[in-house]
Amino acid sequence: MSTPAAPVQEKPAPSPRESHARSFRGLGWGFLVKLLLMALINAFGIVTAIAAWRVESWIVLGAIVVLVVIADWVYFTKKALPLKYLLPGLVFLLVFQVFIFGYTAYIAFTNYGTGHIGTQEQAVEAALIQGERRVEGSPTYPLSVVERGGELGFAIVDEDGDVQVGSALEPLSEASGASLGSGGAPEEVPGWTVVPRATVLSDTALQAEIAELRVPVSDDPNDGSVRTRDGSSGAVYESTLVWDAEAQTITDTTTGTVYTATDRGSFVAEDGTALPAGWYVNVGFENFLRLFTDPALASTLGSVTVWTFAFAILSVVLSFAVGLGLAIVYNDPRVKGRRVLRALFILPYAFPAFMAALLFRGMFNAEFGVINDLFFFGQQINWLGDPWLTRAAVIFVNVWLSYPYWFLVCTGALQSLPSDTLEAAEIDGANKWQRFRAIVLPLLLVSTAPLLIASFAVAFNNFTVIYTFNNGGPAIAGAPYALGSTDILVSAIYDVSGVSGGASDYGLASALSIIAFIVVGVISALSFRQTRKLEEYQ
Repeated sequence: MSTPAAPVQEKPAPSPRESHARSFRGLGWGFLVKLLLMALINAFGIVTAIAAWRVESWIVLGAIVVLVVIADWVYFTKKALPLKYLLPGLVFLLVFQVFIFGYTAYIAFTNYGTGHIGTQEQAVEAALIQGERRVEGSPTYPLSVVERGGELGFAIVDEDGDVQVGSALEPLSEASGASLGSGGAPEEVPGWTVVPRATVLSDTALQAEIAELRVPVSDDPNDGSVRTRDGSSGAVYESTLVWDAEAQTITDTTTGTVYTATDRGSFVAEDGTALPAGWYVNVGFENFLRLFTDPALASTLGSVTVWTFAFAILSVVLSFAVGLGLAIVYNDPRVKGRRVLRALFILPYAFPAFMAALLFRGMFNAEFGVINDLFFFGQQINWLGDPWLTRAAVIFVNVWLSYPYWFLVCTGALQSLPSDTLEAAEIDGANKWQRFRAIVLPLLLVSTAPLLIASFAVAFNNFTVIYTFNNGGPAIAGAPYALGSTDILVSAIYDVSGVSGGASDYGLASALSIIAFIVVGVISALSFRQTRKLEEYQ
């Protein structure tokens, strides 16, 4: 007789609090970490979008919004699993490669540079500031320096006893509810923080910023702006230049000269004189044409380009040859103390390149350098003043810095060569040179050819050694932009950009950067294509 089954007791339904706790535990720490990271990304995106909106950078604003929306969709959906891993790399590529290259290309088609920086509105403001004079009969207003969100401004007491407040971006407006201090200057301004007088007097950087600050009286720039010399009183200054937005002209009221806006981003008078302040405009392919049609520029850049190829090729070939030769010697088991000697030979690889260039610069000095004293019997050979000697010296420095890399690479490659192939060639009667030429070198090139191509690209753009060793000198007589005999394309771009001082031409520098990029890309692509022929040796 069968035993009756015991009745199944139903478990009581969980309370709402227990259900919530279980669902929270089910989320896991991974989800919480992802939620925190996405919150940070969204916060960063919102802040960037607000900043882009304030400066009316609509392209950046649109890109930020699109990227944040895509990131939220990818990481909060159960679909698109591959994109969860690919998106960070794609964003990195977009921001640090595509955007930078695209922006450089954009600048290459403009006249952006000295005298043409900023928009037309900024050029007008700069021109009016340069012609500023204190308004005759302008009263002196009690003034306090105020601050809001990192932005400085002025609060003044006008002739009617009312407090007016504003900043460089906001014209003066009435500040209702403001109160005055014992000295008659505003003491409390709603929405603003009054900077203490003691702070103004003790902070020299703040004083300089206050002296440069101009708060417009109204939306019309011709009405002038309030300035201060001591941070406690101010007056209205207006420019002797008058801007007519409809006619696109600036008139000098003292001389009557009228400067008209041109399509070249300048204000030019009938006699050909121009105001210093201009703005950047699109000039099409003009910068690229200048590189080939301007006689002085084309001639100088032609010699710079030839030297760039010579420097890159010789640096790679010589450093590879030295590294390979040392690797062959110290790969021989008959050499005693190979490990110690190998460690000594790779020391230059661990030495900072700029420090090595600076040290060699002193060693090659004609008057007190040890190169002349030790190896040329004290002769004053002008290594840094003669173009050809300087080129030889800078190649020597770069080879000294580069050969340890090839010494390491070739040592590893030699130790991985198939010993049976070399033994078979030796049995067949091949001598050392024949084995090296027919077996060792081809097999080495199979593994090192991509590295040689990469090293060529590095040497082609080796700004550090060129700049720190001799700053591209000696100078080429009559060359524009202070270019020198050892300047390569990348250092020439640096000189043209004007970063080191003097007039800058970012548009021309960007055009030259694009051409250099194309040249390196084409050479690298052709070289990688040719390296496939070496695979037949494997």
